[in-house]
Amino acid sequence: MPVEIEELEVKPTLSNTDLAFERTVLAYERTLMAWMRTAISLISFGFTIYKFFQEWRKTEQPVQSIFTPRIVGMLMILFGFIGLLFAEIQHISAVKKIKKDYPAVQPSLSSVLAVLILMFGLALFLAALFRQ
Repeated sequence: MPVEIEELEVKPTLSNTDLAFERTVLAYERTLMAWMRTAISLISFGFTIYKFFQEWRKTEQPVQSIFTPRIVGMLMILFGFIGLLFAEIQHISAVKKIKKDYPAVQPSLSSVLAVLILMFGLALFLAALFRQ
């Protein structure tokens, strides 16, 4: 009676180099997420300062100064926006560089979220700029 040998399906395994690329991509993702947290903090705190002092000044006599709460709030929103914009540009550049050597890199979902936060930050900045 002949013995049948089953053919085992061999799955390709990731090499150490592949895993190194994966770890590097995940490090870039974590860095972008840290920038997003910082940008969200700056944007939301800046808008809060602007709106809080806008309401507070309705009851007070306006004082003339260079750094009004509106200017400070707008600057914080702008710094958050610019910081996240630079982080997104850096992230895209780094992922493109890795894709040359390791084309199996997954698309970045955190990059999509960063673009949405950028649009939100721009909307808040424009609202503060046009006093909405």
